[in-house]
Amino acid sequence: MAKSTLIAELGQLVSEARNPDTMQIDLMSTPQILAAMNAQDALVAGAVEKVLPEIGMAVERIVDAFKAGGRLIYMGAGTSGRLGVLDASECPPTFGVPEGMVVGLIAGGDHALRHPIEGAEDDPSEGRSDLEKVGLTSKDVVVGIAVSGRTPYVIGGLDYARSVGATTAALSCNPGSAIARMADIAISPVVGPEALTGSTRLKSGTAQKLVLNMLTTASMIRIGKSYENLMVDVSVSNEKLAARAIRILVEVTDCAPEEAERYLEASRNNVKLAILMALTGMDADTAQSALANADGFLRRAAGQQPRAAG
Repeated sequence: MAKSTLIAELGQLVSEARNPDTMQIDLMSTPQILAAMNAQDALVAGAVEKVLPEIGMAVERIVDAFKAGGRLIYMGAGTSGRLGVLDASECPPTFGVPEGMVVGLIAGGDHALRHPIEGAEDDPSEGRSDLEKVGLTSKDVVVGIAVSGRTPYVIGGLDYARSVGATTAALSCNPGSAIARMADIAISPVVGPEALTGSTRLKSGTAQKLVLNMLTTASMIRIGKSYENLMVDVSVSNEKLAARAIRILVEVTDCAPEEAERYLEASRNNVKLAILMALTGMDADTAQSALANADGFLRRAAGQQPRAAG
């Protein structure tokens, strides 16, 4: 693309505009800079609220994909790519899902997580290639993440995803962007110009993080990864998580910490299984069967009604 064309394109983007509220930011004191940034950050949640219907549509498709054995695949470049990789990497320890159920792809590969890879985002064929490498199928959902909505790497990936019949979603911060127009679902929280012009790791990055949190958390709740508002499929892989598992058992069942440890041992550190055993008196095998019959939903397996808050 000619440089003049790119300059013209960037000039049309909301995310690249100058913010009239921060024109004097270089003359501000530290407290003033922070107050100005905080005032801009306060606008982000409202922008995300406006696109909740579109986020909800994406969640439904992700849930359907998970139930069919498909995956959620994020792809992006720079900050957008790093946020996708971050969200994907947090799913196994948080929700006890296998690695690979949520995938994060970044232009330039893993090296780009810590180092800028010049030009990596400019090649649409790399987006296709990365999806081919992870064996994209029609069962999967691909979420392309790009603040500008015009990143060639993401465009190439979404185009390939459409060709194989995968569900596509676009997360950008510019309305009517290229990726928004080509995806099945367009999620476009418009947060406005950044406090520091063009630094889209600020408000735009925050909006992306909020949306990604919603996509995975809501989807995991919908497939039975929580009990009330507790993470009951958490992986007990370190001392902190082991302590959290004991606290969850105590909170749900009112048992003593020592008893909670015994249930965890009997369940081989399967928190959800341990809770069901403690609530119902089932042995491990019976509880495992009950969970399977309830599609992994703990409340359903226990036959419980919602508890009152307080």
